[in-house]
Amino acid sequence: MKSCLELPEGYEALFAIDLQKDKKLALLVNSLALVIALALIVLGGALMLRHSEIIIELTLVKTLALLAGLVVYILLHELVHGIFMRLYSGQRPKYGFTGLYAYAGSQAYFAKKPYIVIALAPIVVWGVVLAALCVLLPRDWFWVVWLIQVINLSGAAGDLYVTVRFSHLPRNILVQDTGVSMTVFGRGLEKNG
Repeated sequence: MKSCLELPEGYEALFAIDLQKDKKLALLVNSLALVIALALIVLGGALMLRHSEIIIELTLVKTLALLAGLVVYILLHELVHGIFMRLYSGQRPKYGFTGLYAYAGSQAYFAKKPYIVIALAPIVVWGVVLAALCVLLPRDWFWVVWLIQVINLSGAAGDLYVTVRFSHLPRNILVQDTGVSMTVFGRGLEKNG
């Protein structure tokens, strides 16, 4: 089973994840994002030092390209989540913006492995595309693309968090991700928070 549109008999909610309501978890995920971002910025500097230079020349054109690239990236990130949600459920996902973040959501219940694919798909897809652009574009554009890559990986801290957390759960769990929160359902399992 990849997904279902109705909760199977015997399944019940085990716990929910809602970063807007759980401030402690939001702090943890945002701290993880900061650590990832700092590590990637250091890595970017190390990559540029291999070429005996660190070009950090953000002209007006490059700054505007970076800002536009970040907006487009955020939309494309959620689009990839939605494409995989639709692939596994056959249902059109819902897209939105909470004021804090953009999201893709679905009323479907996803099995563990497909949900982990849904969570990681944008990181992988855009990670590969952005890495290729870092190599193919002139070096003076490296930081523009690399900073979008930093956002790709650090901005997906929530996706990484749920992947790690769910990977430790039994394989028969189901996940409903409405975009603003997700609920994990199980059968014959103990509830936890």
